[in-house]
Amino acid sequence: MQVKIIHFPLHPETPADGRSLEDLFHGRNIDIVGMNQKMQERMEAEGLTYGQRTRTYNSRLAQELAKWAESQGKADAFHSAVFHAYFARGENIGKAQVLLEVSESIGLDSAEAEAVIETRRYKTAVDDDWQRCAQFGITGVPTYLIGGRALVGAYPYADLENLVGTDG
Repeated sequence: MQVKIIHFPLHPETPADGRSLEDLFHGRNIDIVGMNQKMQERMEAEGLTYGQRTRTYNSRLAQELAKWAESQGKADAFHSAVFHAYFARGENIGKAQVLLEVSESIGLDSAEAEAVIETRRYKTAVDDDWQRCAQFGITGVPTYLIGGRALVGAYPYADLENLVGTDG
């Protein structure tokens, strides 16, 4: 089975300096502390580090750089490093400097990464991904599509195995 990452515009209106979770969820009666605790428990169960996030950041540049990392054979490493920067350390993945440090940490050429960001070389590829998400009716992340069935949200690995196992 081939896994293909399609980038999704989760809160594309988020400004460059990010947005507090209180602002993001304003009026939605969401227990942010409880939500973070639940996510931390899920992540720890899968052996992943999860910090107590208080802000969300715009992921557009990270998505564009991820397309380039994929072309360099480093998609998995890049996604893991960005995940750790964002969810474990709470870094602003909308900032070019953070993305350059992430790129360098996995062995990607920093000068080339900087050129990708400055020229927005993969903008159209990410636009295409966003359009594809709209066509599929995707409204959240992560979303796993297999054989016309979808699983939306952070689920235990066993649930993903069940989804894959149902695809004859």
